[in-house]
Amino acid sequence: MEKKISEKTLKKSFWNWFFFNGCSQQAESMLGMAFGQSMAPVIEELYDTKEEKAEALKRHTSLFNTESQVGSIVNGIVCGMEEANANGKCSPEIISSVKTALIGPTSAIGDSLWVATIIPILLTICLSISQASTATSWLGAALYLIAYPILTCCLSYFLFKFGYRSGLEGMQNIMATGQLDKLTNTMTVMGLIVVGALTASFVSVSLPIQITKDVYDATTGTVLENQVLFNADNMLNTIFPKILPLGLTMGVYYLYSKKRWSPMKLMGLILVMAGVLTGIGYLCGVYV
Repeated sequence: MEKKISEKTLKKSFWNWFFFNGCSQQAESMLGMAFGQSMAPVIEELYDTKEEKAEALKRHTSLFNTESQVGSIVNGIVCGMEEANANGKCSPEIISSVKTALIGPTSAIGDSLWVATIIPILLTICLSISQASTATSWLGAALYLIAYPILTCCLSYFLFKFGYRSGLEGMQNIMATGQLDKLTNTMTVMGLIVVGALTASFVSVSLPIQITKDVYDATTGTVLENQVLFNADNMLNTIFPKILPLGLTMGVYYLYSKKRWSPMKLMGLILVMAGVLTGIGYLCGVYV
């Protein structure tokens, strides 16, 4: 009789991946241990002998890495291929090759769709809600805490089931028609637009340098005290609006991507810059 993965086992496989992919990353096999944990109930149900189960688990704990949410489609495809292998319609070599081949496409789409587009959009909405009123500032954080795991779960589960139902042929059809490249490029452009909008909306930097002087008003015969004759921040924004937030963002990107600075070093640098600029602001009379 032909072997078939039960719905209960498929759900268990998905939940193993969903909860383990973020806590099992390490340098040797990246997400390999999480993938093996996800495939464990499937292997247990499909294979009879201890040797077959050990061999299957071994090939699924090898090096594997992807964006975890969109990458769940690989788990679904591999579940279908393991089912075919248990029925003599596939081979372990093909399964391993397919896993490796899908690392690149799923990583690219996942980073563009989820990390660079959906998460920034969700953060923008929640930050806007928090900034709208001090009385309800907690609402944005609460919304994010609820919406993020729900969206993550729904997207991951849909792609997992899609991968299992469509199998490798469905993925090959998408890649052959060029839809995969179009989707990747579209998500990349959308992600860049969202990040640019976030920079302009939520990154705030000012140059607190100004020159003040008492000015004599000949029309009234009075002396106007502390009149601003020069304001560096206003001058820069007149020439190029939001140039300082843009410069800070590009500087952080350069240090992170090119110089390999850690997030802690970058936050420390920003903290030091904030302290220095605040001190300059008090010396120049901007903050009184």
